[in-house]
Amino acid sequence: MSEMELHTITENKSELKKSLIEVRRNLHAEPELSNEEVKTTNKIKKWLENAGISILDLPLKTGVIGEIIGESAGPIIAIRADIDALPIQEEAISPFQSNVAGVMHACGHDFHTAVIIGAAYLLKNRQSRLKGTVRIIFQPAEETGHGAKSILATSGLNDVQAIFGLHNDPHSKVGVLGVKEGVLTAGVDRFEIKITGKGSHAARPHEGIDPIVIAAEIITRLQTIVSRAIKPSESIVISVTQIHGGNTWNVLPETVYLEGTVRTLKEEIREAIPGKIEKVVKGITDTYGAKGILEWHPGPPSVENDPEWTRFSKHIAAQNGYQVVEVEPSSGGEDFAFYQQKIRGTFVNVGVSGEYGLHHPKYTLNEEAIVPAAYYFADLAEQAIIKLLSDRDSSDANA
Repeated sequence: MSEMELHTITENKSELKKSLIEVRRNLHAEPELSNEEVKTTNKIKKWLENAGISILDLPLKTGVIGEIIGESAGPIIAIRADIDALPIQEEAISPFQSNVAGVMHACGHDFHTAVIIGAAYLLKNRQSRLKGTVRIIFQPAEETGHGAKSILATSGLNDVQAIFGLHNDPHSKVGVLGVKEGVLTAGVDRFEIKITGKGSHAARPHEGIDPIVIAAEIITRLQTIVSRAIKPSESIVISVTQIHGGNTWNVLPETVYLEGTVRTLKEEIREAIPGKIEKVVKGITDTYGAKGILEWHPGPPSVENDPEWTRFSKHIAAQNGYQVVEVEPSSGGEDFAFYQQKIRGTFVNVGVSGEYGLHHPKYTLNEEAIVPAAYYFADLAEQAIIKLLSDRDSSDANA
């Protein structure tokens, strides 16, 4: 796409819509898992470069950061999309159904990418009037909870003063934007528990130490952490999601493996949970004469939206015709939180009128949501630069 073609397409909403739907469907048909987004990365680079948008030269295996520098050396703003898919076999029937067995964009990251590609096109078209710089982040490996760290490890976010991101919300209608100040998503952690007992014949259990009985007791007791060790007014989820043990019907195994996740909304509770699980595991395994090992894998903390930038984001959304709603904190996770540990910013939910929820094999979305969201993020970035300049001028005047 030449710059002349870009100008034409961004002045014509119907042409922009057609282009971005093609982007989304192209990505949907060829999804890639976390840290494997090689084709996706190359496609994004091509789409940006064809629009005359510069690509930062960064040591990223997958993922892209584009940059649009305005007419003056003003503030630097970042907008972010995630690009990875999930290990799910798609069941939604469409002409652009995933052609990769067992891999699907069941979380809508193809939508996120198309939206931010659209915002980049619009910002490129406005480049002569931009009073600062916009970095456009296409981040790998959000689904594993650590892709943001690969971006932060580069110089791509140096001097960025505010960052904005999105997730699609299939439970909200097109035209609705959900957001809230403060904590928006949960801190997400993973745990593994390895129980070692003593194998024996199933007919002579007294000769062994049954790790299956021990595992069952641990699973049940973990829920008492939620119901008895944490205040009822606090939100916490402990879910055991895998259990493996045994090979046949008449032998008690020597080991059982458990895996699961913990979701918390407050950092002080999050920090306390590993110790509480450790006590449960040790207490029960010691009682039976077995051995239990807990391995804790911390993931992203809670997304915590900056109050000032959240109010600003809501204002720009209303200007763009969105119905802005206050949302409840979610027990889902989002590694956008890692950016917010270093840069103030806001994360929003964009309604897409889906029939099924996220991570469902029949997940779909209404593509009418793409173009309005692209305009919103372009306006958000442009107006954030103006806000920072105004804030700086006010500060200088009061100095």
